[in-house]
Amino acid sequence: MRDVAAGFKYLMRGQRWVVRHGKQFGFGLIPGLITLVLYAAALVALALWGTDFVSWATPFADDWSSPWLGLFRGFLTAVLFALALLLSVVTFTAVTLVLGQPFYESLSEKVDRDVSPDGTAPESGLPLWRELLISARDSLRIVARALVWGVLLFALGFIPFVGQTVVPVIGFFVTGFFLTEELTAVALQRRGVVLRDRLTMLRSRRTLVWGFGTPLGLAFLVPFVAVFLMPGAVAGATLMARDLLGEETREENSADGDPANPVHPVHPVGPANPAGPTNPTGPVSW
Repeated sequence: MRDVAAGFKYLMRGQRWVVRHGKQFGFGLIPGLITLVLYAAALVALALWGTDFVSWATPFADDWSSPWLGLFRGFLTAVLFALALLLSVVTFTAVTLVLGQPFYESLSEKVDRDVSPDGTAPESGLPLWRELLISARDSLRIVARALVWGVLLFALGFIPFVGQTVVPVIGFFVTGFFLTEELTAVALQRRGVVLRDRLTMLRSRRTLVWGFGTPLGLAFLVPFVAVFLMPGAVAGATLMARDLLGEETREENSADGDPANPVHPVHPVGPANPAGPTNPTGPVSW
């Protein structure tokens, strides 16, 4: 439970950071607004034509008598829309981070400089086009993993009682994990930590990850909330990434830049880069 509380604390610290830095908050809203419009259009289209799609996909049920035909296709339509919501929550972050890579890279670097004892931030040393390419490639890999989980949970949703109780809970924990991976990737990629090593690091602290990502995933189900929480989520994920790697961080109450507050090393909440040392200024491994 301590790790869960610690994960949630990172999320709150990130939101407080962007509130104190209003310019960065407004800057970070732009990619989310663009993605929200695209996803809203897709979900509206699914709501309008989802029933037609289910009817087309289940021709074997055309001769079923009433009310079984309506109940069967109505259930499938509801499950299809629920699956679309789950995938939209998972992929919203990935798509927003790809579209807003320059925005969130800048925000994450400013968080690093603000809380770093020496006021510096790690840099990848890569050109922007290559950073975008690596981010898009890693996001596609995460989305593919999320789709596998989504299909599995969709199939388990047909199990009576379990499909309506246990499966949705598992779905939110899965969503929370992948959300956290996408968000911490902004800071970890600049440090040369590749996707495989990021996943290993996060799996070693699942409860911490769930404490950060699961409440965020639940909040993302509320319209427009995802847009307003994204800047703070990136900031909080940057703080968590620093501590996962055992980097020194100033006291939280010195994040506003008060030099009177002392600098102290933060004890890492997980293994410091389990895959070994990284090269924060060198090329990222493909």
